[in-house]
Amino acid sequence: MTKLISISLFISLLTSCAATKKGKGINEMPACLRTIINTMVAEPNGSPQSVAMYNYKNRIVYYVVSPCCDKYNIVYDSACNILGYPDGGFTGKGDGKMTDFKSESSGEKIIWLKDNSKKLSN
Repeated sequence: MTKLISISLFISLLTSCAATKKGKGINEMPACLRTIINTMVAEPNGSPQSVAMYNYKNRIVYYVVSPCCDKYNIVYDSACNILGYPDGGFTGKGDGKMTDFKSESSGEKIIWLKDNSKKLSN
């Protein structure tokens, strides 16, 4: 009986992880950001690694991890305005405008992963 419960629990855990990986959080992403991600995905080597939602200075922001080497990681607000580039780039230190992003942001929630590089519905 214990074995059956353990197996059921394990299967439930895998299912919930799979649901998250398939983009369950996509609905929490503004439509304008879905459009930006779709544009990036369509470019060769342009697909971001991930998109995470954070609370930064009492507002919801979206941190987009760039696909590769020496590109800035971008922080957007909920209207898809670029707030800055907290890290990445040649030096790894971003554009210097959001040096407090790591210390001031909280509540990270991954809402999109590269595995989901299919187009997002708007």
